[in-house]
Amino acid sequence: MLSSNDIIAVANETFDIESASISGLKKYIGESFCKAIVAIYQSKGRVVITGVGKSAIIAQKIAATFNSTGTPALFMHAADAIHGDLGMVQSGDIIICISKSGETPEIKSLIPLLKRSQNILIGIAGESNSTLALQSDIFLNTTVEKEACPNNLAPTSSTSAQMAMGDALAVTLLKCRDFKAIDFAKYHPGGALGKKLYLTLGGLINDNKPQVSINASIQEIISAISLGRMGAVAVIENNKLIGIITDGDLRRMLENHRNIFDLTAEHIMNKNPQTLDINTLAAEALIIFREKKISQMIVTNQYIYAGMVHIHDLNREGII
Repeated sequence: MLSSNDIIAVANETFDIESASISGLKKYIGESFCKAIVAIYQSKGRVVITGVGKSAIIAQKIAATFNSTGTPALFMHAADAIHGDLGMVQSGDIIICISKSGETPEIKSLIPLLKRSQNILIGIAGESNSTLALQSDIFLNTTVEKEACPNNLAPTSSTSAQMAMGDALAVTLLKCRDFKAIDFAKYHPGGALGKKLYLTLGGLINDNKPQVSINASIQEIISAISLGRMGAVAVIENNKLIGIITDGDLRRMLENHRNIFDLTAEHIMNKNPQTLDINTLAAEALIIFREKKISQMIVTNQYIYAGMVHIHDLNREGII
């Protein structure tokens, strides 16, 4: 068993080798990479990404990244392709074939079948003289000096390089398409990530609208805050928002006034409450919550009081 120091040293060495392998890809980015981007961008079909072994797993990840960033893609296992799944490929599709050596038997069997269908074939391999490299219409080189594996056998640096090349393609295409956060949200509607991109304050408010009139007594204010469970209450006059009273305002009132029973909402309210429109993204609201160091936010709809959102609501929805 390795010592703690040795374990840490091996992990750091792995990071160093793999990061150097990815950085080394820069020298291979040139005209071929540009041709690949143009071909995919101009294609009316999809991107079919294939591979075998570890490269197949990387192909799945790249296909998922393409799909989530505006480039329709699907994964086709190379071994299954030569046993029927080749029917997935349609006219106009771009094929990306990934292989470390470019000489895997399944890949070599698949290449002539792909060439026969006249689809553009983009090869990604670590051997520039391999069958895949020479038979591809466009070749992207992912050669690495060595694997992080001490035996230089297990695909580690090579698969990291393949994934990085796929990410470079996806991100460049994203830029070409001027793909925005709102576009990203269309493909990620579920989970915390999707909520950060599409959930608005309007989706957080409910029928609970704690409010009092300008002449409300201290007892009425305390009751409204307690019932509202927001730690605050809006002050409304003639259907217009004119202020807010928080738990903190009540505490300061007790510190500064002896006879509190003669006070009304008008005397203790904050006349300049922080408000946000109902269409404000919850993620954007969180930034303001933190900047202003507040716990609740008044939500308005065309300047009319619509409700209140507490920072706990953002936490509950996974925005925080």
